[in-house]
Amino acid sequence: MWRMESEQQNMIVVAGSMNYDIILKVKRMPHEGETMTCESASTSAGGKGANQAVQSAKLGVKTFMIGAVGNDNMGEFLLAEAVKYGLDVSHVKRSSVSSGMGCVHALEDGRVFATINRGANYDINTKDIDMAGELFRQSKILILQNEIPHEVNIYAAKKAKSYGLKVLYNAAPSFTDRREVLPLSDVVIVNEVEASEYLGVKIASVDDAVREGLKVSASMNNTWVITMGGQGSVICADGKSEIVRPYKVDAIETTGAGDSYIGGLGYALLQGMDIFTAAKFATKCSAVTVCGIGAQSSMPTLSQIHEKFKEE
Repeated sequence: MWRMESEQQNMIVVAGSMNYDIILKVKRMPHEGETMTCESASTSAGGKGANQAVQSAKLGVKTFMIGAVGNDNMGEFLLAEAVKYGLDVSHVKRSSVSSGMGCVHALEDGRVFATINRGANYDINTKDIDMAGELFRQSKILILQNEIPHEVNIYAAKKAKSYGLKVLYNAAPSFTDRREVLPLSDVVIVNEVEASEYLGVKIASVDDAVREGLKVSASMNNTWVITMGGQGSVICADGKSEIVRPYKVDAIETTGAGDSYIGGLGYALLQGMDIFTAAKFATKCSAVTVCGIGAQSSMPTLSQIHEKFKEE
């Protein structure tokens, strides 16, 4: 669908999940059949979609969330937290299904193990995307993940492309039968485990990520970003690759680090940065996020990024 460039604004639309997270700090994971006492417990707003949207909003971008929460106290909490961080939730519907929930085990070494209940996130449908048509007309970027129905992602990606939006697709959690959105995306962001499943080749090193990332980027004519944890991220675009190394920080926990990266990537691309420069900015976002407890509350504002990396 053709439109005048003047209609587009520096806005991001995120269609995705909103989860009520229970975070358990533990020294180790329990063994089978074992009941173990945690060190501490806390609750926070989460969900890949909401996390990525909040990071974008905290960086000062007008960001809209398309999603669903239940008619319950968890839903009230999720909406209130999103609004607190500047996220527009006018297109988040209230569902008769209970709000999505996540249970996160955060280990002392920074590793995270999480289980989620889909809840209201799977009550999102294509009509909800249509009702947000004005957002697609005015925005420049759509961010998607795999925590809402696959047919909704496909529909949203096609709608975004028809309106000329750039589509950022965090294909996580990985489902090997959900490949249709990959070629519809301008930027695909996955970690090494997810990349291995989609590409059918084990990605165990940065060299593996570069080799296979360049192949799939060329075949789909888009950009692939493969995050490698402590090894950094590999960006493959236009026949070129670059490795962005992580910053050395005193990490407390990694909850939300990947989502912070994606929200930061969306912000940077919206500012006109090329994908390689954008990935470096996104890495700064995640580096700050891992220094705090919880996802959304730990995600940085633009001023915090500038303060943390003012010597660069």
